[in-house]
Amino acid sequence: MQILRSLIPSGLALAFGFILAMMPLHTAKADFQSDVRALAAKGSKAKIAAVSKLAAGGHAQTVAVLEAFLNGQLFTHKPDKRLVIGTKAKGGYLIKDAVRGTDTAVVAKKLLKKIRINNRLRKVVKSALGGLTLLSSDEAQRLKAANALFKSRPAGMLDLLNKAHGQETVAKIKSAMHRTLSAIQATRLKDKEQRIAALKALAAYPVQDVRALIAGLLSVGADGKPREADADVRKAARAALGDIEDSLQLWGFAASIFQGISLGSVLLLAAIGLAITFGVMGVINMAHGEMVMLGAYTTYVVQDLFKTYFPGAFDLSILVAIPAAFLVAGGVGIVIERGIIRYLYGRPLETLLATWGLSLVLQQLVRTIFGPTNREVANPSWMSGALEVTGGLTLTYNRIWIIVFALLVLGLIMALLRKTDFGLQMRAVTQNREMAASMGIRTGRVDALTFGLGSGIAGMAGVALSQIDNVSPNLGQAYIIDSFMVVVFGGVGNLWGTLVGAMSLGVVNKFLEPMAGAVLAKILVLVAIILFIQKRPRGLFALRGRAVES
Repeated sequence: MQILRSLIPSGLALAFGFILAMMPLHTAKADFQSDVRALAAKGSKAKIAAVSKLAAGGHAQTVAVLEAFLNGQLFTHKPDKRLVIGTKAKGGYLIKDAVRGTDTAVVAKKLLKKIRINNRLRKVVKSALGGLTLLSSDEAQRLKAANALFKSRPAGMLDLLNKAHGQETVAKIKSAMHRTLSAIQATRLKDKEQRIAALKALAAYPVQDVRALIAGLLSVGADGKPREADADVRKAARAALGDIEDSLQLWGFAASIFQGISLGSVLLLAAIGLAITFGVMGVINMAHGEMVMLGAYTTYVVQDLFKTYFPGAFDLSILVAIPAAFLVAGGVGIVIERGIIRYLYGRPLETLLATWGLSLVLQQLVRTIFGPTNREVANPSWMSGALEVTGGLTLTYNRIWIIVFALLVLGLIMALLRKTDFGLQMRAVTQNREMAASMGIRTGRVDALTFGLGSGIAGMAGVALSQIDNVSPNLGQAYIIDSFMVVVFGGVGNLWGTLVGAMSLGVVNKFLEPMAGAVLAKILVLVAIILFIQKRPRGLFALRGRAVES
């Protein structure tokens, strides 16, 4: 009995402590519930206040509620006046309680009343969601939040943004948060020194969004007065804008160089096979573009087989497609040479007409088999995405790999020509066909294998083009004229000339396009090549040999 009496005060104290400990939890839950219900208020001001309270409360269900509100999926359930999150489903709407996130059921549409949202509220909700995800454990969410806050620049998020920036460890996200901080400070604060410091910090971000923000401070309002009243702030803004425009110009130059090299690598792949066949046999092969097209369709077929039978190894499909395209296009090339070309040597006009007709036949054959519409060829994961440098300079992985692939193919072809017996025979036939034949070289065999080699390389070019262009029966036609220009400009049969010619034409095209447009740029390049050939008929790097020089 004595023991029981001594335990009663202790038990009461524990019970009282438990009640006190639970009171904030119940209060917080009640506050969250009332704030959620306030979203159904009639006035925008009351809804904005509710959004602000929800964002400040940090409840686990807040993000789901605000996202539903933003997407028009927040409803009042008429029978019990609850707020629910609803998505369309068979028979009505699938709903769950907005406060608890539970009680999923399907109800008729007539039992729900949508909570209305306007553009002003959307902006507020987006800012609130951005702030809530700044401290997320998901890196992608934090980056998305920092970028979203840059667009809205709410002054009320400065403290949270400072906290998130201070504890951020990922350099890319930390930089985005710093940019957003500086933007808010430059546009929302009243302290002049802080604004000037923020503008100096923004000068280190040469991107179009920052440029537009600072240009807005320097713009003139409808009343004819500057939007920014303080002269010192305007001076700092002009200095920052000047630095950004200088950097953007520099990075724009770098972007044009990359795009030019990217286009040059595509032209190199398309022209390198043509340089071999044209240089060795003097054959004007108008069906060369169709070899590129066959390589692209081979890639499509290989990918389709991987999707059907080996979906887990899809990323390897492109590595299988490269040799497959080489064999398919190379085999077709040998058949063309043995069946048509060998009867037309020394008759360039007839060769041109025959190969042009053959190109039409191949295009129609592909249309009959695969249909006239474009076929989808996907990038493997390691060729997807892009490397963002700065200043709006984005280097896509697929084009980077194509540049590497083009240079690798060029290196392998050069090694083949210089280090193998076949390469020696090919060079001998190129320099003097009659002398090579008198030395016992089977020139007909060399012609067939050379034509097959050139066609096979064109097929590999089709694999690369399938990663950046539409796969259609007309794919090769877009590159055949450019390929001939590269070969003639660089020097017929010279691989170094083909490399220099492809890169030169690619870079010049990309620098002319912004000023003259794509079509006029091609015309100007063509005119320049015609004038150049008048002075150097054999191109930049002419082959030497008795037959060539005669």
